[in-house]
Amino acid sequence: MSGTLNKAMLIGHLGDDVKVTYFEGGNCLGRFPIATNETYTSKQTGEKVTNTEWHNAVVRNKAAEICEKYLKKGDKVYVEGRIKTRKWQGEDGKDRYSTEIHVDDFTFLTQRPNEGGTSPEEPRQQPTQASQPESNDDLPF
Repeated sequence: MSGTLNKAMLIGHLGDDVKVTYFEGGNCLGRFPIATNETYTSKQTGEKVTNTEWHNAVVRNKAAEICEKYLKKGDKVYVEGRIKTRKWQGEDGKDRYSTEIHVDDFTFLTQRPNEGGTSPEEPRQQPTQASQPESNDDLPF
């Protein structure tokens, strides 16, 4: 293999609601934390131990708006994207780093009760491409 691969796939729960920042020109950026858990039984004590790892997810533009509308704290979500490390300077002048998952694809996994009892919410039923707009070219007719 001649290339490299930077891909992250997570299934976890939102630690907070999606926070969206809007910019001039109509673009926006959404951020939310995702918690993933690892559970095992300690050989020494026999007790179940759960370790939680926190991940910073970043979505852009239409995907950010969809996530803000439909995802809430505690919801289960599948995200797929690439890992990026961001560097900035803190107020004290020291360099700070943050590792983020820049999401390309996501699927909502938390089921919502049907409102009015007639139809489920559309975005919860289908995976959504975050990086590419929908196209009519994929329609079978």
